[in-house]
Amino acid sequence: MAPYADTYRRSIDDPEGFWREAAQAIDWYVEPKQILDNSSPPFVRWFSGGELNTSYNALDRHVESRGDQVALIYDSPVTDTVKRFTYAELRDDVATFAGALSSLGTTKGDRVVIYMPMVPEAVVAMLACARLGAIHSVVFGGFASNELAVRIDDARPKVVLAGSCGIEVNRVIPYMPLLEGALELASHQPDAVVVLQRPEAKADLKPGRDHDWDELVAAATKTDPVPVAATDPLYVLYTSGTTAIPKGVVRDNGGHAVALRWSLPNVYDTHPGEVFWAASDVGWAVGHSYITYAPLLTGCTAVLYEGKPVGTPDAGAFWRVIADHGVKALFCAPTAFRAIKKEDPNGEKLKDYSLDAFEYLYLAGERLDPDTYHWAKDMLGVPVIDHWWQTETGWPMCANLMGVEPLPVKPGSPTKPVPGYDIAILDEMGAEVPRNTDGAVAVRSPLPPGTLLTLWNDDERFERSYFSTYPGFYLTGDGGRMDDDGYLYVMGRIDDVINVAGHRLSTGAMEEIIAQHPAVAECAVIGVADDLKGQVPIGFFVLKSGVETQPDEVEIELIAAMREKIGAVAVFKRAIAVERLPKTRSGKILRSTMRAIADGREYNVPSTIDDPTILDEIATALA
Repeated sequence: MAPYADTYRRSIDDPEGFWREAAQAIDWYVEPKQILDNSSPPFVRWFSGGELNTSYNALDRHVESRGDQVALIYDSPVTDTVKRFTYAELRDDVATFAGALSSLGTTKGDRVVIYMPMVPEAVVAMLACARLGAIHSVVFGGFASNELAVRIDDARPKVVLAGSCGIEVNRVIPYMPLLEGALELASHQPDAVVVLQRPEAKADLKPGRDHDWDELVAAATKTDPVPVAATDPLYVLYTSGTTAIPKGVVRDNGGHAVALRWSLPNVYDTHPGEVFWAASDVGWAVGHSYITYAPLLTGCTAVLYEGKPVGTPDAGAFWRVIADHGVKALFCAPTAFRAIKKEDPNGEKLKDYSLDAFEYLYLAGERLDPDTYHWAKDMLGVPVIDHWWQTETGWPMCANLMGVEPLPVKPGSPTKPVPGYDIAILDEMGAEVPRNTDGAVAVRSPLPPGTLLTLWNDDERFERSYFSTYPGFYLTGDGGRMDDDGYLYVMGRIDDVINVAGHRLSTGAMEEIIAQHPAVAECAVIGVADDLKGQVPIGFFVLKSGVETQPDEVEIELIAAMREKIGAVAVFKRAIAVERLPKTRSGKILRSTMRAIADGREYNVPSTIDDPTILDEIATALA
């Protein structure tokens, strides 16, 4: 194996040579004419002049050499179903569904919103869009109508693909009422809606607009891959910002394919023919990168799991999947292992399964606390790899590269920067701070392939959100430090986006919902540390003068409103009435100080606070 230091240094010193070599693992219709175009920063383009098709690279090119190999395993304990699709079968399904989309008028550049549960058809839909050169935008099936409506209005899809329902541990969630609600709220209306009817809850279809998935497929013909420019968008994935309007992260075809193909063997030490499982959802960045694209681009077998770490049926669920399917590497959020640990602290369920093929556990999506790290490592007896990345980057920024050179583990650190990412810790003025000093975690431009090109239809917000604070650097929004050995420690968000079980949610959006309550004068939402979820939101509200409604009643109504408008994913279960909120003299709410109080951490009373005694009132309210 090549040593980490040499690989990393080359990626920074000679990015064009490094990524030109990596691009040889991808099949091109037209070879790129320019590897890196950084002529208009921060808008970076990779592999300009090149033409390819991501669906072809994920499926067709493997059929001749490994057509009978299983490409996708669908494991659904909630429906007691296991299905396997070979590369040849999956290629045919994708080509046929691309024909179905084409019959609805979908062509290169059109957008398709995918609002589906964790079923094979969701993966087929993504790859079918890529086959046509259409741009998919997957929306997590648990999102409420207004959240879906905002995304529909921003993406303006020609077609919406939906499942009739999703299935949780002990309940069925009909999707069509949520979609109908979204379409009533949205100003943009798609030309067509295609519905996958699941037997657990069939949907009523609207004549003239809605199409039955199976009937549409039965009448379709297979479609060949459409060549697209490397710089053409592959998908738009919405992520929370500090306002109620989500940010549509744009991913390209060429850079995305090259980066993900490079990452699986080098970061995750997983190679063609081996089984990789990302226990996530296709609605999140992890689901895009490591359920659908990276394993198939590499020629691996991917696992699509419709279940939970506990409750489907018990805390041994993950061990069963690993054992049944010969999983080499599992990637999930630390939340999953905290849930397993809570249900089965002594690992009794683990004794029921043989994990002979299992070699690595990768954890990301939120900070990996040392207790969870040590519990998982002791129970499994395999390397537990903490790594760090974001929706915007699409693949890891910092990791222990098990396929390059495994480095000593330091619990609490995701180890060192991944090749391509020139990470720096900056002070408020943009100067690099000494080692072991806290600051803002930033990445020098240009970012490597596979990272966001821009925000959908909003170049100005892209620049403002990510590159205006520190010119020449991508602002990650996280704070942290590097130690003397170059290990990164990510300490948490420096903005007002919180991380709930790996899901980034906007406290600004939650505050807007609270502020709409007729009894509320002002409010704040903060993310506080939680042993299971990583962070959970807590709301604070000040009642309007003269309001007769009791605070307890308002709290109940706010929790219900949050569930309706954000969804259960927010885990919003507490809203506290206070006499006033701590503010600076200029009127800024001191959310970071409130978070420190809630988490029991030491804090300095800000010199700009208008009345320090309110902090004692906040502490009393949280007690």
